[in-house]
Amino acid sequence: MMQMPDSISARPLASFGAIGHRANAVGLAVRGAFHPEPHEFERQLPGVSAATIILLGFTGSQQWEYFRGSAEARDKKAHPLDRWSRRIIGSLAREFGAVDVYPQGENLQLPFQRLALRAEPVHRSPIGLLIHPTWGLWHAYRGALVLPHRLELPAERSSNSPCSSCAAKPCLSSCPVGAFRPGSLDLQACSDHLQSAAGSACREGGCLARRACPVGTRFRYTNEQMRFHMQAFMNAVSQ
Repeated sequence: MMQMPDSISARPLASFGAIGHRANAVGLAVRGAFHPEPHEFERQLPGVSAATIILLGFTGSQQWEYFRGSAEARDKKAHPLDRWSRRIIGSLAREFGAVDVYPQGENLQLPFQRLALRAEPVHRSPIGLLIHPTWGLWHAYRGALVLPHRLELPAERSSNSPCSSCAAKPCLSSCPVGAFRPGSLDLQACSDHLQSAAGSACREGGCLARRACPVGTRFRYTNEQMRFHMQAFMNAVSQ
């Protein structure tokens, strides 16, 4: 849930570096940041002053150990990663006088893929996931901090999409049921395959199309992380 911070004006102004340091300490990576235009998100975030938006998330499996050792990962309740993300990011928001927002759930506030495209050098891949020049397809956004102050940010980085120089595009040909087309996914075909005996390779090791991408292969998720996300995807599709 999005929370309004208390006594924003009484808090010291944090630096971008300080927020990144604290995020790393609690198991999250800063995934980029940007300065919105004045009143840009007034409709999505009524009453919130949005001068700086900082995205937080995972890069490869570096942060996975923080989650897997958490109470949420062990309590056998629904949506453990979402609940862990809200607890950790909510705590950071209170610490730095920010508002916390998330890409999943009933309180969806901001279009995270569009935010990411502005915050760091990611691009849309042929299978719809955002691809990073370093992490490839092995990264995720868990939430964001919306701050009322305009923080000094690192110089913007730019890069060409690694997909533009990938002639083979194995991500489009590796799906056993051809569920992927440029910019679209046949969700029913994907779901049916995952539920079948033939879908064990995707269920246990992760999406074959995603695994076929040659970018950032050394940052692939662990097998446990792969299985977790595939099960979460199957649960979401079946609802």
